[in-house]
Amino acid sequence: MATRQKEDVVTLLLAQHELIKGLIEKVELAQGEAKREPFEDLVRTLAVHEAAEQAVVHPASRRASVPDSVVDSRLHEEERAEQVLAELYELGVRHEDFDAKFRTFAASVIEHAELEEKEEFDQLRQQISANDSALLADVVRVAEAVAPTRPHPQAGASALANIVAGPPLAIFDRVRDAVRDWRRKTESL
Repeated sequence: MATRQKEDVVTLLLAQHELIKGLIEKVELAQGEAKREPFEDLVRTLAVHEAAEQAVVHPASRRASVPDSVVDSRLHEEERAEQVLAELYELGVRHEDFDAKFRTFAASVIEHAELEEKEEFDQLRQQISANDSALLADVVRVAEAVAPTRPHPQAGASALANIVAGPPLAIFDRVRDAVRDWRRKTESL
């Protein structure tokens, strides 16, 4: 019986970056109210992805001797992106300033992802074993399962903040998501 090769953490993160880029494109191509669903998908995906990176990946990078300056720069970019994403969420897709603000935000998210891939992920991949990388991918998936689905810039971007505040915020966010989805379904009946 053949055993399946487990996915490594960098491959998982690269696939998530591609998903995020695809969602950005969907938001940019949609018009009016049609932006709402892909934007909400993007918000959820980014919030979960960044929370897992902050709680798991960046600390692992530090342990793998990725320079602190690299990790600190990525964390700073994530903090800023979380603030802007929260602002965009509050504005709403129909607001007259949404598109311009979103374009700037999208460019910064793509630049951030490219810097992570080049400066952090390449070094992480070189410094840890294949087995450790596969285990780290599993830990990322667990962190994502309990991560908030919305940005919470007031909670902070540290690993500790995500571990302490993440699960309660995630429960609150998932309840809000369920209520929102239920309302939309019942309003369309």
